[in-house]
Amino acid sequence: MLAAVGRGRAAALRDWPVPGALLARDRSLPVAEQMAGLFPERALRRGSTVVVGRSRPGATSVALSLLSGPSAAGSWCGVVGAPDLGLVAAAQLGVELSRLALVPVPGERWPVVTAALLEGMDVVLVRPAGPVRPADARKLEARASERGTVLAVLSDAWPGAADVRLDVGEGGWHGIQGGAGFLVGRELEVVSTGRGAASRPRRARLTFGSGTSRVRARRAEP
Repeated sequence: MLAAVGRGRAAALRDWPVPGALLARDRSLPVAEQMAGLFPERALRRGSTVVVGRSRPGATSVALSLLSGPSAAGSWCGVVGAPDLGLVAAAQLGVELSRLALVPVPGERWPVVTAALLEGMDVVLVRPAGPVRPADARKLEARASERGTVLAVLSDAWPGAADVRLDVGEGGWHGIQGGAGFLVGRELEVVSTGRGAASRPRRARLTFGSGTSRVRARRAEP
């Protein structure tokens, strides 16, 4: 059953028993195999911050795909500030809805709600509603590092220090033949940069749809 978290209940999440967060002790969380080439450890490092550039079409699909590997492996994930999130689309990308907590409209207190989710989740995806204060970004990154949670941010102007940044490049659609037909798949080029081991750019061409409910990559390059 989908866990939908209201604004008034967010503060109670720090005491919520979350099996994935309590039992997983590894330094990393699995990422969808097809996206592994975008990360230096081929996994999501616990305590890290991953920023997905928001301006290009397809960015939301890329961000949601970060949740598919951990949730399928038993981890709990949270999404803050995405009232238009399509649950059917999330499930098709591989997100396990029975381990997904939603706070669709956190309002101006989204940093407080995000911090509460970071206490008990393994991955928290946040889409800030407006400009982010550098102090809030630093606090959330520090909380994620302390708790061993992956903080994923869908934003073009995150003022923090992202460990990995994913930017969507050129894309295209599949399915139209001779100018007619149904769109059955979408291809997106994703470029990964970041700090430390992630400083070397990596590229992957991801395919969404095309007869599969999971994101898959045709190619990952250093």
